[in-house]
Amino acid sequence: MRQLIAETDHTVVNVDCLTYAGNLESLAEARAHARHRFHRVDICDAPALRAVFEAERPDAVIHLAAESHVDRSIDGPGDFVRTNVVGTFTLLQEALRHWRALDAAGRDRFRMIHVSTDEVFGALGPDGLFTETTPYQPSSPYSASKAGSDHLARAWQHTYGLPVMVTNCSNNYGPYQFPEKLIPLVIGKALAGEPLPVYGKGENVRDWLYVDDHARALRDVLARGVPGETYNVGGANERKNLDVVRAICALLDELRPDPAGPHERLITFVTDRPGHDFRYAIDSDKLRREVGWRPREDFTSGLRRTVEWYLANTEWSARVTSGAYRGERLGTGATA
Repeated sequence: MRQLIAETDHTVVNVDCLTYAGNLESLAEARAHARHRFHRVDICDAPALRAVFEAERPDAVIHLAAESHVDRSIDGPGDFVRTNVVGTFTLLQEALRHWRALDAAGRDRFRMIHVSTDEVFGALGPDGLFTETTPYQPSSPYSASKAGSDHLARAWQHTYGLPVMVTNCSNNYGPYQFPEKLIPLVIGKALAGEPLPVYGKGENVRDWLYVDDHARALRDVLARGVPGETYNVGGANERKNLDVVRAICALLDELRPDPAGPHERLITFVTDRPGHDFRYAIDSDKLRREVGWRPREDFTSGLRRTVEWYLANTEWSARVTSGAYRGERLGTGATA
């Protein structure tokens, strides 16, 4: 959204119900821009969502609304089923209603992107990559809810003709990420001199995608993607979780040294989360070939930019975590 305001002339209508992870401060300078409009609406609320469509009459919808933290899905799966499955159904229905009411030119122009995750594919072994034709095998409540929403999006395209495209992305990171995710969580805890929790032995592998590169991919799919198609978005930056934490520590040693010693001394191995998938890795050749997208950041440059941003914005982190989340351990399954 910030990128659309800064780099295009589009008017952006932002729909968000502002759960624990939602904060208007994350909109930054776009919040007060003349081409930005905000509606505090829950996507499960069909009448409220319909009112937004009728008032704003969008040419496109990028569906990013989701509960997204695996650990939270283990402790409270109901919220994930509600938002990710019921919410996606509700949004598809209202988008279909809107699309059918457009004139012929408007229907031809309209596009919808359903944004999903590589976690729907399950776990990889030491080799191989997820492609757009990899069978689904979700293994957490989060990934199962996203798999369900993907199937709904494709069904609405196939059955009703709604011009939907699906994207499945790898792990995002970068500025403004809510500090329950691995990279901002480690940065915050390291700055506070607290233990840096690493699940199991830290050998689980993820493919990391810088958030601005993901935003550009969605813009490219919106402009040049084909309705009914699926596009994988990956950064080609596979790293073991332990190596990610060590890289953050090394950057903090350089940029914000701790008089007590190297930040790696804070690494603490904790009990792994239930059903922790071993490895994810994305093949995004189709997106590169058919849409023309290329990432601009590799993991080294993207991580440095991320750490520098959090160091410069410690007050933002403090404000967005001043509510329900305090950095505690989630995902043990004890409260499910």
